[in-house]
Amino acid sequence: MGFQFEVVATDPTGARLGRLTTPHGVIDTPAFMPVGTAATVKAQTQADLESLGVQILLSNTYHLYLRPGHELIRDMGGLHSFMSWPRAILTDSGGYQVFSLSELRKVNDEGVTFRSHLDGSTHFLSPEKALEIEIALGADIIMVLDECIEAPSTERRTREAAARTLDWARRSRDYFAKYGDFARQMLFGIVQGGTYPELRRENADALVGLNFPGYAIGGLAVGESHTVTCEMTRAAASRLPTDRPRYLMGVGQPQQLPDYVALGIDLMDCVLPTRSARHGCLYTSQGRLLIKNAQYAKDPRPIDEKCGCAACLRYSRAYLRHLYLANETLAAILNTHHNIYFYLDIMRGIREAIRFGKLERFRSDLQARLT
Repeated sequence: MGFQFEVVATDPTGARLGRLTTPHGVIDTPAFMPVGTAATVKAQTQADLESLGVQILLSNTYHLYLRPGHELIRDMGGLHSFMSWPRAILTDSGGYQVFSLSELRKVNDEGVTFRSHLDGSTHFLSPEKALEIEIALGADIIMVLDECIEAPSTERRTREAAARTLDWARRSRDYFAKYGDFARQMLFGIVQGGTYPELRRENADALVGLNFPGYAIGGLAVGESHTVTCEMTRAAASRLPTDRPRYLMGVGQPQQLPDYVALGIDLMDCVLPTRSARHGCLYTSQGRLLIKNAQYAKDPRPIDEKCGCAACLRYSRAYLRHLYLANETLAAILNTHHNIYFYLDIMRGIREAIRFGKLERFRSDLQARLT
C-alpha cells in the first residue's frame, strides 16, 4: 500500500524516466493515460486495455457524480471494483466539465452552482464536495477543484481565477487531511495562470508552498498554439519539485508528446486517440490516415505495416474501411485499439530514448515523420 515516486534517469533535454508506485500497481513514467470518462474507455473492454499494457487510466468525477452517483460506486466497493479494473486510476475533479457549461453555471468563492447536462437538475460543487466525491470513488490519484476559464482571457480575469484556484487547493488539502487516506489516494494540486508565464510561476510557487504529493498543470491545450502551451508548461514545471510527479492535463497530438516530456512532464491524458478513432482517423508511423477515403477500398495492407497491434496483425485497410462505412461497432473497437496502441508505443519509445539519453534524436525523427 502507499505511494512512491522515483526518477531513475534523466535526459539532456530535462526529460525524466520514473516509476510511480500506487496501491494498484507501478506506472512507468512518462505515461499516457487513456480517458475512460464514464468508467469505461469507449469501445474497449478492460481486458483489451490490459492487453495494450495500460497501467493507469482516467475517469471523470463530474460524469460519475451525475450518473450513476458516487454513493452507489462507493457502496459497490469503489471505482476499481465497480468497473473491474485492477490497475491505477486517476480522477479529475470535474472542474473542466463544470466550467465548460458556461450557460448552466455560476461561480463564486465558495464553489460553483451548475445545472446537469442530463436532466437540468441543480447541483453545487465546492472544493470539499469534489473531494467527498473523489474519496468515495477511491481512485489512486485525485485532483483538487480548480477554476478553468475561457481562452484567451485578460490578465485580471486570469489572476482572479488563479487566486480562487489556489484558495480551493488549500481548502481541498485541508479537507483531505481530515477525511482522506494518504495510503490509498494521492492528491494533486493544479497550477493555473492562463497564458501569462509570470502568473504561472507565481501560482506554482504558492501551490508548492501547500506541499502536495503531486502537481498538475491545467488550463492549457484549449485553443492556444502549441508553442504557447509549451511556454506555459515550461514556466510552471520549472517551479515544481523534482521529487514529485507532474501531470499536464488534456494533451496532446502524437508528435507533441516528446515536447511535453522534454519539459519534465511525467503524466499526460487526452481524448484524441479514442475520439479520432470513432471518426475514422487513425494514427500511423507516417502520419494520419482517414480510413473512409476511397483510396483504401481495395488496400490489402494493415493500418500501419510497422505496428504490432491486434488490428494491424489481422485486418486490412479495405476491411476496416468497409466496417467504418457500414457503421459497424467493430470499426470503433479496432480503430480505438490501434490508436491507443500507437500512443502507448510512442511512450515506450520515449522512455527508452530517455534511458539512453537520446530523446532529442527520437523527437526529431518522430516529428519529421508525423508533421
